[in-house]
Amino acid sequence: MSEQRCHRRPPANKGMRYPADPPTVEEIVAVMREAGRGRSAARLRGMVVVLWRAGLRINEAIILNETDLSPSTGSITVRFGKGGRRRQVGMDAWGWEQLRPWLEHRQQLPPGPLFCVIYGSAVRGDLRRLAGRAGVRRRFAPHQLRHAHAVEIAREGIPLNVIQRQLGHANLGVTSVYLQGIDNSEIIATVCARPHPVMSASAGLRLLSH
Repeated sequence: MSEQRCHRRPPANKGMRYPADPPTVEEIVAVMREAGRGRSAARLRGMVVVLWRAGLRINEAIILNETDLSPSTGSITVRFGKGGRRRQVGMDAWGWEQLRPWLEHRQQLPPGPLFCVIYGSAVRGDLRRLAGRAGVRRRFAPHQLRHAHAVEIAREGIPLNVIQRQLGHANLGVTSVYLQGIDNSEIIATVCARPHPVMSASAGLRLLSH
């Protein structure tokens, strides 16, 4: 059936670069709620979840198969990442919970890719439309959700090399670009909140003696 195929056209903004401006948790959840109910809504929310909570690229998400998911271990296998590289990524329990409704619908449909099974709808256009309805004023695109994933797990204290592996970056420099979404006020507040330096009593006496 033609509507069961994934119609992949290059986006109009292909090749354009945008500053890191990831949406907030509140904005992403608002967009997910705006999707409504039913099978198509469950599919879109499932797509948002793997982009946001697992940090996948849109092309990686589109070619996922059901067998690439392992809810029991919390992992997703990306068979063909950028440069053809294969990797396994993690996704948190909340993400799996949000994906479950779509997996239940997916069981009633013919075998094929995890997401490209109904209507071949354009994810970018759907997200832009829902973001407008939800009152989100910033750019809301699949890659912005990936940026949000990187920034959030960095804030949670995940080491940079683990973030690099999760995102499938060839080098840490690219990962660092993703973390530019952490704004200056947060950096300043974090550094200002550092504890006083700790030293031994004898070291303190030596310091005072100069």
